[in-house]
Amino acid sequence: MKAVMKVSMAAFLIVLMVAGVTYGQDKLRVFTGILPQKFFVEQIGKGAVDVDVMVQPGASPHTYEPRPQQMVAISRAKLYFAIGVQFENVWLKRIASSNPSMKIIKTHEGIERVPMMGHDHEEEGGHQGHSHEGSAPDPHIWLSPPLVLIQARNILSALQEADPSNFDLYEANYRDLVSRVISIDSELRNIFKDKKGISFMVFHPAWGYFARAYGLSQIPVEIEGKEPKPSQLQRLIQDAKARNVKVIFTQPQFSTRSAEQVAREIGGQVITVDPLALDWVENMREVAEKFKAGLR
Repeated sequence: MKAVMKVSMAAFLIVLMVAGVTYGQDKLRVFTGILPQKFFVEQIGKGAVDVDVMVQPGASPHTYEPRPQQMVAISRAKLYFAIGVQFENVWLKRIASSNPSMKIIKTHEGIERVPMMGHDHEEEGGHQGHSHEGSAPDPHIWLSPPLVLIQARNILSALQEADPSNFDLYEANYRDLVSRVISIDSELRNIFKDKKGISFMVFHPAWGYFARAYGLSQIPVEIEGKEPKPSQLQRLIQDAKARNVKVIFTQPQFSTRSAEQVAREIGGQVITVDPLALDWVENMREVAEKFKAGLR
């Protein structure tokens, strides 16, 4: 009797394992480049999509190189949601060639991207905050809620086309996400309604679209990962003093050395904000409160 029960239990466990594998296979397997994109896809694909991400927490999209196991995993993906971050400019063709049947979705489709904004590094003359000629388009569109609405629509269309059996599910999830994005946008507009034209300093110029959406102006310390030279740092300090900047925003993925030096010289402080946090909704609320406190 005990032997029969053992066999039956073993058979039952095997059935559960097979069922689990089948369930996982039934879900649409997709990849995204960065964590905020993972959040958007997960929210719209909730219940029907298995989402993996290339750039892991704490890593920088500017220097990231996919791991071998990620390249193996991506060979089984149906969709890849790209946003144009720097590592994709280098790796996307190789990623696509590893899985020719996988469709690449450009979530920035329909969005006018502008060049990365950086401090003017010319030694003589020039103005800070101008775009660098020939620089790559700024990929940080996920930090502007109005632009997230466009990305969400692109994600929805891709999921519905790839998996029409869950068409209505994706639509309902999409509407829920849109409602939350609109709510965040309203909160941000209310926070910044009396701060139009105010300048803020950032180490890495990730907040250009955010600033544009709410009438602010970012002053970057660096561009494309390059630390400023001593002479450039002095110009930054002078500019910050002239604009009465008291806060420099940095992000966990970059060094804070230059930002801390500028802050000391202007009697200001360094505040960390993370443009790559996974929970986009809560992160945007936290970012807004930090900006609000820093721009007083």
